[in-house]
Amino acid sequence: MTISFDDFLKLDIRVGKITRAEPFPEARKPAIKLWVDYGDEIGVKKSSAQITRHYTPEALIGRQVMGVVNFPPRQIGPFMSEALVLGVPDADGEVVLIGPGQDVPLGGRLF
Repeated sequence: MTISFDDFLKLDIRVGKITRAEPFPEARKPAIKLWVDYGDEIGVKKSSAQITRHYTPEALIGRQVMGVVNFPPRQIGPFMSEALVLGVPDADGEVVLIGPGQDVPLGGRLF
């Protein structure tokens, strides 16, 4: 399926920094609760991510990631997810987070 460039522009994908991360034992699949700061314009948004194979909550603090910030909030068990942190699968299908190759200002939009 192809989409138009205007369709792509509807996605608001921004760079953020993980400021808080906690285990999410209530999730159906192993996950980590994230609080990601997307800068002054957007602020901090929460996300649940199934990233326990490659990451621990402690190791995620301070990491820059890319996330979709304009999806509606989604209830995941007792946690309200407000953004979708992006990743790609490794050879085993486990999530590897996507982030910029160097530190960039928070809130920068992907183009």
